[in-house]
Amino acid sequence: MNAEVNAIFPPLVKRTTLIVRSIERSVVFYRDVLGLSVWYDDEVVLSGVGLAAGAKGDRTHLVILRAEDPLIGMIGLLEFTSPRLPGSATRSRLGVGDIVFVMQGRDVEAVHRRAVAFGARIHAAPHHFAARDAAGNMISMTSLSLWDPDDFFIEYNERHERTP
Repeated sequence: MNAEVNAIFPPLVKRTTLIVRSIERSVVFYRDVLGLSVWYDDEVVLSGVGLAAGAKGDRTHLVILRAEDPLIGMIGLLEFTSPRLPGSATRSRLGVGDIVFVMQGRDVEAVHRRAVAFGARIHAAPHHFAARDAAGNMISMTSLSLWDPDDFFIEYNERHERTP
């Protein structure tokens, strides 16, 4: 049954929405440091039904950024503007319930320079590593590990072509 349903309505992960302290600072990070572009920017008044945060009538500001694909790979940034949500303590390690954003792009060294200039916390500067892909082939990458302004963890990879 699932195969039939998936053939008609294939599942997609379109977007992950992050609840942030400052929409302005987060937009600068995802747009100017990581290279995403703003796709949507508006106020959203909560209905009090679907989101497990806030209450009916709460005001939020939602900005959705996208990568190169026009449908998938989007990141939403959601700031509660009225009333504001309390912030959490800065994290330095990941644990159960945390997420890791894995992004792939070009010129990881330039992303690193922009992240440092922004003031992002860098967990691991660009470093080379090899891993097996799903088919069992070895792939080579350079990876940067960093925290965004709201302590979401990002692994930014630049994949290198295999040399014969």
